[in-house]
Amino acid sequence: MKQSKRQFRKYEDSLRERLADPEYARVFLDVALEEYEQDGDAKAFLLALRDVAEAQGGITKLAEQTKLNRQNLYKALSEEGNPRLKTLGAVLHELGFRLSVESMAYSHKLTRGSMPDTGTEASKT
Repeated sequence: MKQSKRQFRKYEDSLRERLADPEYARVFLDVALEEYEQDGDAKAFLLALRDVAEAQGGITKLAEQTKLNRQNLYKALSEEGNPRLKTLGAVLHELGFRLSVESMAYSHKLTRGSMPDTGTEASKT
Protein backbone atom coordinates (compact mmCIF):
# COMPACT_ATOMS: atom_id res chain seq x y z
CA MET A 1 0.00 0.00 0.00
CA LYS A 2 1.47 3.29 -1.09
CA GLN A 3 1.17 6.17 1.35
CA SER A 4 0.80 9.59 -0.12
CA LYS A 5 2.41 12.56 1.50
CA ARG A 6 0.03 15.29 2.50
CA GLN A 7 0.91 18.73 1.35
CA PHE A 8 0.45 21.32 4.06
CA ARG A 9 0.39 25.00 3.37
CA LYS A 10 2.37 27.31 5.52
CA TYR A 11 0.30 29.26 8.03
CA GLU A 12 1.69 32.56 6.73
CA ASP A 13 0.58 31.73 3.18
CA SER A 14 -2.90 30.80 4.35
CA LEU A 15 -3.17 33.95 6.49
CA ARG A 16 -1.95 36.19 3.66
CA GLU A 17 -4.58 34.68 1.37
CA ARG A 18 -7.36 35.35 3.90
CA LEU A 19 -6.10 38.89 4.62
CA ALA A 20 -6.52 39.77 0.95
CA ASP A 21 -10.26 39.82 1.72
CA PRO A 22 -11.07 43.33 3.05
CA GLU A 23 -13.72 42.12 5.52
CA TYR A 24 -11.41 39.45 6.96
CA ALA A 25 -8.64 42.06 7.20
CA ARG A 26 -10.99 44.46 9.03
CA VAL A 27 -11.92 41.84 11.61
CA PHE A 28 -8.26 40.82 11.97
CA LEU A 29 -7.25 44.43 12.69
CA ASP A 30 -10.21 44.93 15.00
CA VAL A 31 -9.21 41.91 17.10
CA ALA A 32 -5.60 43.12 17.23
CA LEU A 33 -6.80 46.54 18.39
CA GLU A 34 -9.01 44.96 21.07
CA GLU A 35 -6.00 43.00 22.32
CA TYR A 36 -4.02 46.25 22.47
CA GLU A 37 -6.85 47.77 24.50
CA GLN A 38 -6.59 44.90 27.00
CA ASP A 39 -2.83 44.59 27.38
CA GLY A 40 -1.49 47.96 26.20
CA ASP A 41 1.04 46.27 23.91
CA ALA A 42 0.93 47.87 20.45
CA LYS A 43 3.25 45.28 18.87
CA ALA A 44 0.46 42.90 17.89
CA PHE A 45 -1.56 45.66 16.22
CA LEU A 46 1.42 46.98 14.28
CA LEU A 47 2.36 43.48 13.11
CA ALA A 48 -1.27 42.79 12.17
CA LEU A 49 -1.31 46.01 10.14
CA ARG A 50 1.91 44.94 8.46
CA ASP A 51 0.42 41.51 7.66
CA VAL A 52 -2.61 43.17 6.06
CA ALA A 53 -0.35 45.51 4.07
CA GLU A 54 1.74 42.56 2.85
CA ALA A 55 -1.39 40.64 1.83
CA GLN A 56 -2.87 43.58 -0.05
CA GLY A 57 0.02 44.37 -2.33
CA GLY A 58 3.10 44.64 -0.13
CA ILE A 59 4.97 47.32 1.77
CA THR A 60 6.72 48.68 -1.33
CA LYS A 61 3.39 49.33 -3.06
CA LEU A 62 1.94 50.81 0.12
CA ALA A 63 4.96 53.11 0.50
CA GLU A 64 4.47 54.36 -3.05
CA GLN A 65 0.74 54.94 -2.54
CA THR A 66 1.20 56.76 0.77
CA LYS A 67 4.33 58.60 -0.39
CA LEU A 68 6.12 57.33 2.72
CA ASN A 69 9.68 56.05 2.77
CA ARG A 70 9.63 52.25 2.39
CA GLN A 71 12.30 51.61 5.04
CA ASN A 72 10.58 53.94 7.50
CA LEU A 73 7.29 52.17 6.82
CA TYR A 74 8.86 48.78 7.53
CA LYS A 75 10.22 50.19 10.79
CA ALA A 76 6.91 51.84 11.74
CA LEU A 77 5.05 48.54 11.23
CA SER A 78 7.51 46.46 13.24
CA GLU A 79 7.52 45.31 16.86
CA GLU A 80 9.68 48.32 17.72
CA GLY A 81 7.57 50.68 15.64
CA ASN A 82 6.12 53.85 17.03
CA PRO A 83 4.35 55.39 14.05
CA ARG A 84 2.85 58.85 14.10
CA LEU A 85 -0.91 59.18 13.94
CA LYS A 86 -0.52 60.70 10.47
CA THR A 87 1.36 57.58 9.31
CA LEU A 88 -1.25 55.22 10.77
CA GLY A 89 -4.01 57.22 9.14
CA ALA A 90 -2.30 57.17 5.74
CA VAL A 91 -1.62 53.43 5.93
CA LEU A 92 -5.15 52.59 7.03
CA HIS A 93 -6.63 54.86 4.35
CA GLU A 94 -4.64 53.22 1.55
CA LEU A 95 -5.70 49.79 2.83
CA GLY A 96 -9.34 50.88 2.69
CA PHE A 97 -9.88 51.59 6.39
CA ARG A 98 -10.07 54.66 8.61
CA LEU A 99 -9.44 55.62 12.19
CA SER A 100 -12.53 56.09 14.32
CA VAL A 101 -13.46 56.67 17.92
CA GLU A 102 -16.05 54.61 19.74
CA SER A 103 -17.56 55.19 23.15
CA MET A 104 -16.58 52.43 25.57
CA ALA A 105 -20.01 52.65 27.22
CA TYR A 106 -21.79 52.41 23.87
CA SER A 107 -19.61 49.49 22.78
CA HIS A 108 -20.23 47.71 26.09
CA LYS A 109 -24.00 48.14 25.76
CA LEU A 110 -23.97 46.73 22.24
CA THR A 111 -22.01 43.68 23.29
CA ARG A 112 -24.65 43.01 25.96
CA GLY A 113 -27.31 43.24 23.25
CA SER A 114 -29.08 46.42 24.32
CA MET A 115 -29.45 49.54 22.23
CA PRO A 116 -28.66 52.90 23.82
CA ASP A 117 -31.55 55.21 24.72
CA THR A 118 -31.46 58.09 22.26
CA GLY A 119 -34.14 60.07 24.05
CA THR A 120 -36.53 59.96 21.09
CA GLU A 121 -40.07 58.69 21.15
CA ALA A 122 -39.17 55.81 18.86
CA SER A 123 -36.73 54.46 21.43
CA LYS A 124 -39.39 54.59 24.15
CA THR A 125 -41.87 52.34 22.36
